[in-house]
Amino acid sequence: MTNASAALRGFGPVFALLFALQFVSMGAMEMSGPFWPIHIKALSPSDSVFGLAGIGVYICPMLGVSLTSAFWGRLGDRHGNRLMMVRALAGLAITQLLIAFAQDVWTILALRFLQGAFAGYIAPAQAYGVQVTGGRDRAALFAWLQVATNVGSLGGAFLGGLILDELPFAAINLTAGVICALCAATAWTSLPVPPNGTIPTATAKITAHAPSGSAPVAGLLVLMGLLLASRMVLQVPFSLYMTQVFGAQHWVTGLSYGLLALGFVAGAPLWARLFNGRAKSYVLGWSVLISAGCLAITHLAGITGSIAFFAMLYFVWGALLGGTTPALLSLISAATRNDRQGSVLGLAQSCQQGASVVGIVAGVAVTQFIGLEAAFPLVSILYALSLLVALGIWLKARHSPDEGS
Repeated sequence: MTNASAALRGFGPVFALLFALQFVSMGAMEMSGPFWPIHIKALSPSDSVFGLAGIGVYICPMLGVSLTSAFWGRLGDRHGNRLMMVRALAGLAITQLLIAFAQDVWTILALRFLQGAFAGYIAPAQAYGVQVTGGRDRAALFAWLQVATNVGSLGGAFLGGLILDELPFAAINLTAGVICALCAATAWTSLPVPPNGTIPTATAKITAHAPSGSAPVAGLLVLMGLLLASRMVLQVPFSLYMTQVFGAQHWVTGLSYGLLALGFVAGAPLWARLFNGRAKSYVLGWSVLISAGCLAITHLAGITGSIAFFAMLYFVWGALLGGTTPALLSLISAATRNDRQGSVLGLAQSCQQGASVVGIVAGVAVTQFIGLEAAFPLVSILYALSLLVALGIWLKARHSPDEGS
């Protein structure tokens, strides 16, 4: 908590509000996350419909975000990322309220797609954060915004469970809709319009090592996508894996799953501190090691018969992931002009969501056709590909003429 308070004070009161909005709004959205299969099962007329809709309810918002984030990012560059944040929060509020009254699975899936298409909150929040902090310490900025997302997700899932124990599922969506509406109103009335102009080079330490256009943005997007796809393979089959392989009780499954997010929360600020002010080749070198570490961790998780060791590995895996997406986003952002932050971060979010969809579909397909025992080997294969891509980008960055020592 001391580190969090210091980080928020260091960035200023505007970022503290931005952090709070991210935490509250993402928590609201995740209140329903673990419980969609229960609701979809109750509304599905057959097992085949449930099988399709049970996956679609998670994939549809990701598809919506992946198809529209770049467009919203371009609008943010023209009309302001603050406005895009308010638009996204309002979109979340409206769609959540509509979902609360939907009574068939196909309407829910359509609304979930529209929810992703009209939302896309995280990318403009990141671009706005770069503007209000003057581009200072981007790795820490993105890390703390990701921490807000993960902590909000953990708290939201817990709160959603408490609501569902006492009230119908619709109460979760209604509550989330009201919370997102309040967040939209707060963002509109409280967040200042950031000043125009370019980010001073002196305040953007990483930019000194990576001037505009120097970082291999396409390669970084591919690497980030592979890392996210690897993580998402187990999104759907995780609970079945825990039950079949370990015979775990539900609370043990939930705890083990939550340790991944907890590890991320613990690791992300430490990685940000390590990467602060470092040359891009240094950060990319660590990306190679992190990819190798994830490969080793997931291989061990797939062969262990000890649930305690498995849970520990999940926490370590989460801590390693804390050094992936925030650090790569900071490199992408630092290699982009200030007036194109919304566009490039919107594109990055589209790539992230698209990669997440690929990972989920791959995980479901492999476990359905081969079996649950194939889940972790698939994760390890994807991490091996990530390792090769990270190694190639790092070797290229080392020989870049603009790379500092």
